Amino acid sequence: MSKISVLVAIAAFLVSCNKEKGKANGNEAASSTGNSEAIVYVNSDSLLNNYDYYKAVRDKFQEKSKKAQADLTAKGTAFQREVAAYQQGAANLSAEQRANTEERLARKQQELATYNQNAGNALANEEAAENEKLYNKVADYLKGYAKSKGYKFVLTYSKSNPAVLFADESLDVTKAVVDGLNTEYKKEKK
Repeated sequence: MSKISVLVAIAAFLVSCNKEKGKANGNEAASSTGNSEAIVYVNSDSLLNNYDYYKAVRDKFQEKSKKAQADLTAKGTAFQREVAAYQQGAANLSAEQRANTEERLARKQQELATYNQNAGNALANEEAAENEKLYNKVADYLKGYAKSKGYKFVLTYSKSNPAVLFADESLDVTKAVVDGLNTEYKKEKK
């Protein structure tokens, strides 16, 4: 799954949610809820590495990808054997038989390429749908989490895509968020 696209989408969502929340609440101070920190962050690398739902989706797609690759390899190998058999026996065929066989093999090659493309597109579409579900799960949870804690902003931090160059570790709520997401995921699985 594309971690960067999920991370960028989560960050954009959080910023837009917090702008709307800020407009709705006016200039209400975070301390009114007993929390002196209005801005916190989630380490997105840790979140993805420790979120059970993400791990399950990632493992599912790795397995599907391996199966699709094995299927394509098997079909490709069978096609190559068929071409090799034709090449060995081509001298014994009439010109018409060679032309018919070559035409059939060309169609088969095109069908194999189309199959490969369709399988890749189907996996990519399914992955995009799962990425959207992942984004929605995280964003919905963070929206409620931020509201319950009185946070005005929940930023994302990632070493692989550093939009934030430094953040005090006391503002890191990643563990609490991952624990909450995993608890919700376990409830959904039952």
